[in-house]
Amino acid sequence: MRIDIISAVPELLDSPLNYSILKRAKDKGLVDIVVHNLRDYATDKHRHVDDYAYGFGAGMVLMIEPVDKIISKLKSEREYDEIIYTSPDGEKFSQPLANRLSLTQNLIILCGHYKGIDHRIREHLITKEISIGDFVLTGGEIPAAMMTDAIVRLIPGVISDETSALSDSFQDNLLAPPVYTRPAEYKGLKVPDILLSGHQAKIDDYNHEQAIERTKRLRPDLMNE
Repeated sequence: MRIDIISAVPELLDSPLNYSILKRAKDKGLVDIVVHNLRDYATDKHRHVDDYAYGFGAGMVLMIEPVDKIISKLKSEREYDEIIYTSPDGEKFSQPLANRLSLTQNLIILCGHYKGIDHRIREHLITKEISIGDFVLTGGEIPAAMMTDAIVRLIPGVISDETSALSDSFQDNLLAPPVYTRPAEYKGLKVPDILLSGHQAKIDDYNHEQAIERTKRLRPDLMNE
């Protein structure tokens, strides 16, 4: 799998993309994550990629020309399943969406910045707009890193125990059940006996019941879905 991330501030992505699971996935050759500096495609010596909005609106806007130049270059090299724009008014990112995107071969993620991007980019170059929540960030780099992490960890071989990803929260529209580890008792606080019983079928039933109870209590909206 290959993920190309386009950013006007690529330095913001250095840390989240080069440690932990994402680093291991890259080292194993399971994913290729390439960050592109949008300013390399600017048309002036000052490397501007933004300008004032027509109509005298507040804030700066990413220009269409540098974005078109880099997307056209990437598309000339390979076919992309989706060209994603990180936008607060896009489709809400979710575990099912991460599952679907993990099955693709090539993705482009364009990080929004400033006041937004020239709307012609959204109309003619972008295939999917995704939001991580109903709030506004300075730029799309953090959402891009979050989505990349959520997608890549689902690729077979990235996580050593592949069944772990299948039991994460939201996979079945349920929160994960409580988890415990050694010691079995600490300062009078005990791990539930059923988890120590060794009876896997009963443990599975217990965990499913706990997942349903936690979801009803903490995220009842998931039950409606």
